[in-house]
Amino acid sequence: MKRKTDKSMDDGMSIIVKVAAYVLAVPITILGLYIILHGHLTPGGGFPGGAVIATLTVLFLVAAGKEKAKALKRDMISFAGGVGLVLFAFFGFIGTGTTFFFNALANSGSLFGMRIPFGVNPGYMWTAGVIPPMNMAVGLEVAASLSVIALVMFVYTMEDER
Repeated sequence: MKRKTDKSMDDGMSIIVKVAAYVLAVPITILGLYIILHGHLTPGGGFPGGAVIATLTVLFLVAAGKEKAKALKRDMISFAGGVGLVLFAFFGFIGTGTTFFFNALANSGSLFGMRIPFGVNPGYMWTAGVIPPMNMAVGLEVAASLSVIALVMFVYTMEDER
């Protein structure tokens, strides 16, 4: 029986790690999105949800190996982070006529602005105004930024090993 050479190790980890990465991709994504979308009602928000989604990038970097990691486009991931930053600033400036980060969408009757009945609010999903879109923007920014950091560290670590 012939042993695998060092060249075969360049395509990543074993088949078990690759299958586990693909199996865990959906639950990690759903958990990250849940933390981002419910951040105004439960502990969480954009930062922890984005960090959870960034773990998916790290998982795929480890599972895919050196060659596929080099093929990833850092510019596109950085662009997604820039979009998150611009969206966050946009939602911050929506209510500038009153104050910065004014909750202009609350009680507007539109998406994220459902009218809140008088009395005890049990925490309806769509009553938070600009907070959920801002959590989404922060989640996109954090996921992209941490993914770029992990990618750069992974690629530079590979170059140092040579």
